Amino acid sequence: MPLTIAAASPLEGVGVVAATLAAFAPFVLRHPRARVFAMLGAAAITVALLFGGLLRSEQFKDTLDSPLVAPGAVAGIALMAGLAVLFLRNPAAFPLLAVAALPFRVPLVAGGQQANLLVPLYVVIGGGLIAYAWRRLRPGGQVPDGPGSAGRVSWLELLLPGAVVLYAVQASYSTDFDQALKNLVFFYVPFAVLLRLITEVEWTRAIALRCLAVVVGLALAFTGVGLYEYATKEVLLDPTSDAASSFQSYFRVSSLFFDPNAYGQFLSIVMLILATRLLWASVRRQALLAGGALAVLWVGLVLSFSQSSFAALLAGLVILAALRFGARPVGAVVAITAVVGVAAVLVFPGATGIDTGSDRATSGRSRLVTGGAEMFADRPVFGYGSGAFAERFRERETVSEFTASVSHTTPITVAAEQGVVGLVGYGLLLAAAGAVMFTGLGGLRRAVAPVPLVARGAVAAAFVALTVHTLFYGGFLENPLSWTLIGVALRLRAGAGGHAAEATGEDLAPMSVPATRTVPQSA
Repeated sequence: MPLTIAAASPLEGVGVVAATLAAFAPFVLRHPRARVFAMLGAAAITVALLFGGLLRSEQFKDTLDSPLVAPGAVAGIALMAGLAVLFLRNPAAFPLLAVAALPFRVPLVAGGQQANLLVPLYVVIGGGLIAYAWRRLRPGGQVPDGPGSAGRVSWLELLLPGAVVLYAVQASYSTDFDQALKNLVFFYVPFAVLLRLITEVEWTRAIALRCLAVVVGLALAFTGVGLYEYATKEVLLDPTSDAASSFQSYFRVSSLFFDPNAYGQFLSIVMLILATRLLWASVRRQALLAGGALAVLWVGLVLSFSQSSFAALLAGLVILAALRFGARPVGAVVAITAVVGVAAVLVFPGATGIDTGSDRATSGRSRLVTGGAEMFADRPVFGYGSGAFAERFRERETVSEFTASVSHTTPITVAAEQGVVGLVGYGLLLAAAGAVMFTGLGGLRRAVAPVPLVARGAVAAAFVALTVHTLFYGGFLENPLSWTLIGVALRLRAGAGGHAAEATGEDLAPMSVPATRTVPQSA
């Protein structure tokens, strides 16, 4: 069950909008110190909103009285300060630790309820923000250029904050403001800070390869844990996942994640990065290592039995194939395969459970989709308000909290909560992200391509896979992977006109240069 936050006040409604605006202001502000103050302001308002809600929550009375609360807070602040020192001395450590922290969630229990929070990532973001501020506020501090440092910004950097600000505004009339508040303070605002810090990183080939080594190492370790779970038929961290597995005729592993689908999502993204490395490997040893790691991760993905992750992996592989061999031949193969697949379903419906007359084949997702569509039909323009899906669905369908904790389909959630207004923003955001991801990737048709271009191809395929995954699992902007991929894409695209045109497969040249933008900054 999720943690709860006390109901909203008018001041909190204003606060969430202010925090959101402050978090994204650094992408359009010209002066370095103004960007710092905006980010610090966003962090301060977010912390105030979080603790203001928690302090009034009955659920947290016993937790706040615990003798471990104060020492834990002091330890967290000290750790962030220590990381800030590390990042000041070695800026390359930030992207490595940020990438390493992405998958890890810490279970926190309050009032008998559990929430799995991205505590390690929050600590890394906090350390990165302190280092970022110190570099720019200290006397004589030097400010390296990042994509937001120039006087022009991309459409994506305008539409992304626009979508989040819209979400904050539409929380004002939500019947479940506390859920919208949690999304903003736990995800959107801190991830906006993460995005800004990522775009400040000078993504050299060395840093990219180290990040690759980190995620592959983590994925292999997670797969090892998953194999242990499958052998022992015991989920290590989450009894809820264990219970869910017991209702199936097969056992689903979740490794150190708290959901088999989250585990499968991470593996599918790493597999796509490895597949990119395999397709454009300039050395045979690289291809062999990538192929071996892919084989191991495939076993881990299979044991997750995550249909959404299989779909995401397939979509990403189609993108990579199109980038490497051309869209037309790959499109023809996909069309033929789709026809054969549809025919097989029609001829053998029992193989997929479609003939059962229920939504068992979709694990209950079809009921959520139809219920969400009906909610959208009732309030098509503005929806029920940000964060209101689960509460409204449970009331309308008379189901348990566990059944409708989330919608599992991002477009349906957006439609039900934010109406046509939100759907337009969501569609424009995806279009702008696609433009950033795919513009200028024609050079990948060659067997040997520049390192920055190959990296951009990997990010594009991973982003498409992640987007497809959210059609079945949900959590688009609530996922730090989405923001990380967008940040890396922005930074790599900023350097597309420089070293990217000259680098070779083994070049050590920087993977980015100061940005050149296309959309003028408003006055």
